[in-house]
Amino acid sequence: MRKDEFWEGVRGGFPIMLAASPFGALFGALAVDNGFTIGDAVFMSAAVYAGASQMVGIELFGNHVQPWLVVLSVFAVNFRHVLYSASIAKHVRHFTFVQKFFAFFLLVDPQYAETEKRGERGLPVTFPWYLGFGLVIYFPWIFNTLLGAIFGQLVGDPKAIGLDVLLPIYFLGLVMGFRKRDRFLPIVAVSAVASVAGMHFVGSPWHVSIGALAGILLAACLPPAETVAAPPVAIEKEA
Repeated sequence: MRKDEFWEGVRGGFPIMLAASPFGALFGALAVDNGFTIGDAVFMSAAVYAGASQMVGIELFGNHVQPWLVVLSVFAVNFRHVLYSASIAKHVRHFTFVQKFFAFFLLVDPQYAETEKRGERGLPVTFPWYLGFGLVIYFPWIFNTLLGAIFGQLVGDPKAIGLDVLLPIYFLGLVMGFRKRDRFLPIVAVSAVASVAGMHFVGSPWHVSIGALAGILLAACLPPAETVAAPPVAIEKEA
């Protein structure tokens, strides 16, 4: 049973792995382009394992920004993971301490989205399933970083062939996966407007956290969704 759950997770994560492969290669290429060695790029993917914040980090490193500002900026981008961990806590509370350590390390965007969807469908979020889903994305991410670091210079400017739009499209797909939830449109709209305003008045990467907090505040202020009560069932008396 445990093996079946693990391989179920692997099968579920396999399409995500294919979709994320270009990001891993793109990061490897950009890291080397910003002065990283191949070993540095691979180590960062293995240790940090957070695509968007890795992209932010290498750009700041390439601009010789102070280390404390790099750490703070990466935290701003990854603040959403604090929200992710709080959201899935109800699904993984039965994990042991060691299992939770690995679970939260592997908690990237698709891992969160699929865990939430699995819980909403009433399916058990077991550690073997969670681990299988996470590892099939994690190890190829490192391998693709290596490929990008080695061969990325052959591509040239990633923006020239449109690779810079892959990350926004990827996040848009994740967001649209929750489009059937209550009050999806107003929360996403407020979050988007706040993020754009944050980008204009505060700057990157803080606009990410500003947009997230605006969406959270609106969701907290809105009244809970009304549940439609089931019609009473008439009980016929026996003659």
